Order: sequence, then structure tokens, then C-alpha cells
Amino acid sequence: MGNPFFSNQVSIYPLVTFRIIFGLMMCYSTLRFINKGWVTDLYVTPKFYFTYYGFDWVKPLNEEGMYFLFYLMVALSIFIAFGLFYRFSAISFFIIFTYVELIDKTNYLNHYYFVSLISFLLVFLPANKYFSFDSYFKICKSHLQVPAWSINSIKLQIIIVYVFAGIAKLNSHWLLDAQPLINWLKHQSDIPIIGGLLTYDFTAYLFSWGGALFDLFIIFFLIHKKTRIAAYGLIILFHVLTAIMFPIGVFPLVMIFSTLIFFSSHFHQSIVQLISKITLKSRSTVIHHFPQYVNSSFLYKILFGIYFTLQLLLPVRYLLYPGKLFWTEQGYRFSWRVMLIEKAGYSQFYVHEAKEDRKLAIDNRVYLTKQQIKMMSTQPDMILQYAQYLSEEYKDSTFTESNGEIISLGKEPKITAKVEVSLFNQGSKPFIDKNVNLTKEKRGFNHKSWILPYEN
Repeated sequence: MGNPFFSNQVSIYPLVTFRIIFGLMMCYSTLRFINKGWVTDLYVTPKFYFTYYGFDWVKPLNEEGMYFLFYLMVALSIFIAFGLFYRFSAISFFIIFTYVELIDKTNYLNHYYFVSLISFLLVFLPANKYFSFDSYFKICKSHLQVPAWSINSIKLQIIIVYVFAGIAKLNSHWLLDAQPLINWLKHQSDIPIIGGLLTYDFTAYLFSWGGALFDLFIIFFLIHKKTRIAAYGLIILFHVLTAIMFPIGVFPLVMIFSTLIFFSSHFHQSIVQLISKITLKSRSTVIHHFPQYVNSSFLYKILFGIYFTLQLLLPVRYLLYPGKLFWTEQGYRFSWRVMLIEKAGYSQFYVHEAKEDRKLAIDNRVYLTKQQIKMMSTQPDMILQYAQYLSEEYKDSTFTESNGEIISLGKEPKITAKVEVSLFNQGSKPFIDKNVNLTKEKRGFNHKSWILPYEN
């Protein structure tokens, strides 16, 4: 008898519908990205890109190359949905999508991270073993049953997203002060029907507590058959409301459709049969005695064990750093903290003369886009990376004072910055030590001691 979570044979139908839905969602979201001009705005226009530590070698292609990659992702997502050259398509989509996300962490969003993780999982899942062009053209053998891990791995990833998003909301700002919702909702009074209610503080507290409880427990109600329909109705309501009130892109759509995988195999079978009647005249949904698909090797168990261990550890790595998480943001990314903070920052960088302490103020707009300036000014790792980029830019440069004196900056110009940040609209406070030479500081995962402590 196999492990119920891992080796037991289960119906392939949930995996088939997930493959189709995921592929179609990625097709839509990628076309939407292209149509809004974001390929140019985010990956062509910038002069400088905030790469992730250890991935400085990741660089964007030229404009034609970036557009080619995005249109290629459109094609690959369609191939995934149809199950055509599935393994190649899944691997290629994961590599290209993740490459694009690694170019500039300015563009980090939780749902992009989620898509990258799911596309990684799909590489290993036998999602093309039924109701696919691969099985129809006998590129692969057809199977009606697959090991439980192939479906449970997706379920577990979704559970991690919701539960950690709920745990992240268990903080005093969210529960006791209703921050940042108490600030945000008051600007949504023009929404039809509910707009007037959003101006009350009570509504912000209701949404804060309701959001925390929703994230923490909704999946467990979705798992149980008796409460599944009601839970899914709440999922639709929750994500539709967030989509109406906040500009969070396709995230609500992704979560609404992804959670369908928790429904029974009979539900998914009915979806496949409906699609089949419309497209293939039921030819591919006749139940044959296909052999079982067996791939529950020890290597797979090790791989998924490592993967999900990392998924459980990454959201809590902030505990390794001192200071207030919402202030320092050390360990903030990749932890499913969705819309928890409201921060605004102002940053002024200076390049210093080599011998004397005369300095030149730098105009950030020369090097960064508005979005990059906004994100950089509140995130220490981006502040440091930008400062060291400026040091390279001004290396061996000179500038002329108003009195005509020529100032030399030397081979390793000193860069300092005056940065002030407002957290939850509570007024600007000094964010980093303005006297620290950021050129000399090391990038990495170590604590950045030059971040000033948060003071209420």
C-alpha cells in the first residue's frame, strides 16, 4: 500500500483541468502585459536594473528580443494548455518566465513568484498523460490515474500561499490599527454600492480581521466536501472585491481558478467532458483501461522534500534579522506578505570628492524610472545596489564647481545617501545612516547595520 499523499493512484482529471486553466491564464496575462506596454516600460526603457543578489549576470535582451520572449511565452502557454510538446513547453515557459522576473526586482509581485513556482512544479507533473495532443498523437502514453503527489504538490503550494499570507497578517498594525486598509479604503468611496461603507474605520477593521481569518482557514473549508462550495463562493467574493478595490493585476484571477484543483475528480471530469463535447466530439474522454502512470521514485521524494522545505523556511527567514520587518524589509520578499505595508520614501544620493568632503548631489531621474525610484527609496538592498552602481558610473570622473574649480572623484567614489521613509503614513523618519559610505558596504544576505532603527 502506497503513501496516501505521495504514491497512491488518483484520477488525473484535476491535473488535466489545472493544466488547461493555467495555460490559458498565462496566455491571457502575457498578452495583457504586452498590450499595456509593460515590456517596453519595464524591460527596455530602464538604464539600470535591480538584479537579485547572485544573479547580476541576468541581463535583458534588446527590445526585439524581449518582445520575442513574451510572444514565445504566449505560444508556450497555449502549448501547455493543449498538452502539446508539454514537457518542452513547461520547461521553456518556466525558464523564460523566471528569467524575466530575475531581471529587475523592482517588478517583484507575489503572483509572479507564484506563477514561477507553479510552472516549476508542472515540469515534473504528468499533466499531459490524458486529454492532450501529446496523448492523442501518441507522443506519450495515456493514463487515467497518476500518483497522488502530482496533484497534492499543487494543493500544498496553494495551502502554503494562503496560510502564510494569513500568518503574516497576525501583527499589531493589521489587527489593532487596521493598517494599511484604514488609509486605503477611504480613497475608494466612489465604488458603486459599497463605496460609502469604505469610509468608516469599522469597515477597515472588519476587512482586516476578515482577511486574516479568510487566509488562515479558507483552504481547510475548501478541503472538506461539505463546506467546499461555500468556501469557494467566499474565495470568489474575496478576490473579486480585492480586484475591484486595488490594482493587483491578475492575482485574483489566478487564485480563483487555481483553487479549483481542490474540487473532486468527478467535478473535473465533467469539465473535461464538456470541453471534449465542444471540441473533440467526446473522442478523447471515453474511459479506456489505460495503464497506471507510476513515477514515485525515491529521487522525486527527495526533490519535493527539499522544495517544500524551502517553501516553509523562506517565509520565516525574517526571524534571523534584527529590527522591525516592515521597516527593514530584510526577509520580506518570497514570504507571501500581500499588501501589508504602506511605505513612501525620499532618497538623495551624493558622490564625494576623493580628497576633501565636497559632494555632488545626484539626480535619480537620470538613471532610474519613476517606479524604480519609488521602490528603491524604501528597500535597503536596492539602495545599496544603486549606490554601488553610481560609484561605478562616477569612477575616475570630474565635475566643475560654480567657481570653475575641477573636482576629481577618484577610482572608488564615496557614495552616501539621505533617505527618509514614512511607514503607514506616520511621517517621514531617517531610514539609513547618512554618513555611511555605501560603496564600501557588501551586498548579500547579511544584516545591514546601516539601517537606522524604527522609532515610533
